This record gives sequence, structure tokens and C-alpha cells, in this order.
Amino acid sequence: MSSLADQLAEFKVIPVIEINVLSSAAPLADALMKNGLPVAEVTFRSDIAAEALAAMKAAQPELLVGAGTVLTTEQVDKAVAAGADFIVSPGFNPKIVQYCQQQSVAMIPGVNSPSQIEQVMELGITTVKFFPAEATGGVKFLKAILAPYRNIRVMPTGGINAVNILDYLALPAVFACGGSWMVDKNLLDAGDFDTLGKLIADARAVVEKA
Repeated sequence: MSSLADQLAEFKVIPVIEINVLSSAAPLADALMKNGLPVAEVTFRSDIAAEALAAMKAAQPELLVGAGTVLTTEQVDKAVAAGADFIVSPGFNPKIVQYCQQQSVAMIPGVNSPSQIEQVMELGITTVKFFPAEATGGVKFLKAILAPYRNIRVMPTGGINAVNILDYLALPAVFACGGSWMVDKNLLDAGDFDTLGKLIADARAVVEKA
């Protein structure tokens, strides 16, 4: 069976989505599938995140959907119950990582320093999120801190856009990037799925150049 990193590497860009209007969840799932990007990270910044994730999976069962911004074990439980295929956290919390490992739930913790990379390695984790990517130092910083860690695979997120994503994907350790520009929250709240569909298709076309 392919690892989570291998599965996400097929898409190269992972839409990071905040859903505040539940009725938008199913049409968004349809738009992602229709426009060649059948993957999503639904952030738990929204009060209806779990319901939205469940609605997306119900509409498109083949969609690979993760739960993002997961900060507590209770959120892990809610995400898994909603059908999440994987968990993503903004930082490294050993309690959350170990809880997911105990539940056999695939998880990508966030790091942005050598010390955090070594801490996740102690728990057997080799797939991490680099967050916030641009604010932390971008491609140059990421390349520097990864030099000693040849087995680490990275998903940069935070400040990634259509202009800089190829620079990140050019790094051998980067298997995919998280981005939100193709799932703009204002368009999503407004239900403008025609424009969102075009943005999703364009994002897919951009990363195919990597």
C-alpha cells in the first residue's frame, strides 16, 4: 500500500480549505474531482469543519480528504468519525502524534526547525509539514535545514501560491505543497463554483510543470 506521502505526491498541490457554509462542501468536492485535483485538507478553524468534511466524502467518496489545523485529540476523533483519510497539524505536539499512532491514523505534524525535525524523527515520523513556509524563510531556509536529514519528506504550507510553488517542488524532499489560492474563501462562501473550478484546473496545470 502506498504511503500517505506517495499518495499526496501524485497531486503535488493540496488545497487547504476553510469551509464556513456547509452547503458549499458537496459542490466543492464535485469541483475538485471534476477539475483534476481530487484531494483536500479541510481545516478545523471552522466550527463546521467535521460536518463539511463528512459532506465532501459523502458527495465524492473517492476524494482524498484530510483534516487540517488539528490541535486536540478530540478533534482527531471528530475528524476520523467524519471520514478523514489523514490528519495535519500546524505544529509538533507529541501527544497528538502519539494518539494518532495509537489509533493507526495517518498524520503529518508541522515543523519549522531542526530541533522539531529531530523530535518527530524520535517518534518514527519522516513525513512533515513545513509551516509557515514563506514566513519562516521560504525555499532557501527549507533547503538549508533539510541538508542533514536525508530521509525527511516535506509538505510546505503557508504563503504558497501559483508563482512560488514550483520553486518548492524543485526541492527533492518536497513531495507536495499545501495552498489555498485555488479555493479562495470568499469565492467559496459566495458559492462561485465556476470561478473556483477554473482556479482549481489552473493550479493543477501549474504543478504539472514540476
